[in-house]
Amino acid sequence: MFSQAQMIRIISLLMFFGLLSGLTGCSTWMTGGFKDPDVQLIKVDVIKARLLEQEFRLRFRIDNPNGVSLPVRGLDYNVQLNGIQLAEGYSNEWFTVPAHGHHTFEVPVRTNLWRHVRQIVKALEKPDVPIRYSLKGEVKTGMLFGRSVHMARNGEIIPGDFIPE
Repeated sequence: MFSQAQMIRIISLLMFFGLLSGLTGCSTWMTGGFKDPDVQLIKVDVIKARLLEQEFRLRFRIDNPNGVSLPVRGLDYNVQLNGIQLAEGYSNEWFTVPAHGHHTFEVPVRTNLWRHVRQIVKALEKPDVPIRYSLKGEVKTGMLFGRSVHMARNGEIIPGDFIPE
């Protein structure tokens, strides 16, 4: 019959080997074979646009170029229009992007542009003049040993394209 000390030693070894085998999926992150996923802002939906509060939905797509699935733990973001901070925050939605696949996810955003209304109205007075936008963020990936993937997108939108005729 086994003594209690031997039983604890056997259970400890089994747990150690179980943990070690569970970490082998993270080895590509440590060896440099891991490729950063591509994160894109694909759409901005205006939910409500009131005088004192605006609600948007930012829709992102994340592409995983790796041969293993990619767990995502959240997203820090900062969105600016012509240097005016539109929104910043954190989404803590968890999901998994399949190997060599993609996943779309949405981030609800609330903001108050009242203090910037003069600058925004001035920018909208010329609907053919582009407005610069900037999106910066950090995607948190991994389970036990996480990795942060930085993203930055800059571009221009033409307000006249969004005004119905």
